[in-house]
Amino acid sequence: MAAAGGEEQQMLAQRLKAAVHYTVGCLCQEVEEDKDVQFSKQSIAAISEITFRQCGTAALPRCFLMLCRHAKRTTVTTEDVKLLARRSNSLLKYITQKSEELASSNMEQKEKKKKKSSAAKGERTPGEQEAAVTENEDSNMA
Repeated sequence: MAAAGGEEQQMLAQRLKAAVHYTVGCLCQEVEEDKDVQFSKQSIAAISEITFRQCGTAALPRCFLMLCRHAKRTTVTTEDVKLLARRSNSLLKYITQKSEELASSNMEQKEKKKKKSSAAKGERTPGEQEAAVTENEDSNMA
């Protein structure tokens, strides 16, 4: 039983490592296009390994845990991540940008769900109600 748990942990670590490698590769590709430089496969692998080891150490999760406890929360938020990334302006800027993109995407998805649920119930959104009132007023004037 313990061996199966160890294998599962190892598989999860490998998947996480592969995800880190993929993300680092994507970031390096963006830098290549933006700064007109080249990254070798070995340098991408080295950056990935360093990133994985640095994030995999107990220090980073411990920092997140301490921030959450200090704020009397149990969930790590983007603000916690931004706080730890504040020493690197470019990293902080990148995290902030991605956070804003995710927030706007989530808002759009919520709006779509809201419209679908109100359409299914036969209700009108405030904008649709206003358009219907204006339409009725126009037809009454004619």
